[in-house]
Amino acid sequence: MKGTPPPRRVAEILLEPLGLRIVSCTELQTLWAGYGHICAVTASDKNGVPQHLVLKLISPPPVTRRQKQDEGHLRKMISYEVEQYFYQNIAPRLPKDVAVARCLASTSALPDGTPTTATILTDLRPQFPVAGEKRAVLSDTQVLSALDWLARFHAASWSWLPDRNLDAYALPPLDEAEVERDQTRKLWLNGGYTYLATRKSELASLARSRQSEWKAALCEPQPATGSSIAEMVATYLTPSSRPFETCIHGDVKSENLFTTQSGDAVAFYDFQYVGLGLGACDLAKLSTCSIPIHMLTEHDEYDIPDRLKMDDGEKRILERYLSVLLARRPKGRGPKTYDWDTFVRHWETALVDWCRFQASWGFWGNTEWLEARARSILADEEWRRWLEKEVTAIAAKPA
Repeated sequence: MKGTPPPRRVAEILLEPLGLRIVSCTELQTLWAGYGHICAVTASDKNGVPQHLVLKLISPPPVTRRQKQDEGHLRKMISYEVEQYFYQNIAPRLPKDVAVARCLASTSALPDGTPTTATILTDLRPQFPVAGEKRAVLSDTQVLSALDWLARFHAASWSWLPDRNLDAYALPPLDEAEVERDQTRKLWLNGGYTYLATRKSELASLARSRQSEWKAALCEPQPATGSSIAEMVATYLTPSSRPFETCIHGDVKSENLFTTQSGDAVAFYDFQYVGLGLGACDLAKLSTCSIPIHMLTEHDEYDIPDRLKMDDGEKRILERYLSVLLARRPKGRGPKTYDWDTFVRHWETALVDWCRFQASWGFWGNTEWLEARARSILADEEWRRWLEKEVTAIAAKPA
């Protein structure tokens, strides 16, 4: 089987039918674990007008037959197809103030039949020149812009959700590998890459831990249901065509956005884990990984109490998001109501789920804040009764 041609040649093949000539092709970065390249491409039209583009080329390293069935490998390969579907079919539907790159050309195979996943996108950087940067916190202005982008993005998905054809959505990687598809795979059925169905080995490791406080808090079966808190939270968050579910980005963090110079607008990228879910799940990751601690709580990171209820800063962030979300709800679509109390329950459940992932994988970001919030939520008997009631109702529904 022929190997994937160099990035410049792939870009030439994709852009030639559009009448564009390659001027330069420069590698920006290698994809995670060496699975391909992202390149900055400059092309010119017949009048010599330059266009600044980005090529995402998937060319995974050689893997053994056993490695091809590895969950991590499968997750990556499916995620690249999902992202390509997003740029081809979902991105063009988004409002102008939900900035994403535009897809100019894409392919899953070159003209000679060589399997090649490649996508050419417009470059966001001329309009959004400031990178969020690796594991950095955003400025206050950038945070508010990111919240507004997320709210508008989530609300926009209600124009086509709930999608009754869930069979076309990608299942957890190991399950997806068993499916023979005769149609294009859409988005992930469960957006994100941390949900419990794909992290059972990490949860099992946490359950065997002799030191982590989260073993008892998250892993032990509860008398009312026989399931652990981690399992009940995962059951509730699993998409099932409920009206308040949205299309979530799935990997919201400062590393995956660009902003304007002033920070008054942002554009997100990296849609490998885009899929169905609760918008609060996107918020939970953004808050832990990229929002400055002073916007979440009056405590600094060194004096956060063991348990922490919602502070005014956190409340203002949630109120900002929810107000924009409801203001942008398409007429006659989405949930008829999405009251504050229900939204807060979703937020609390998303925080506990995110804490579960970090406890089993490794903590980073606003660690003390996340753990303190999770302890407070887990100690709230009203939240626990609400969760048990919801999970029991889900279990009682016919398959």
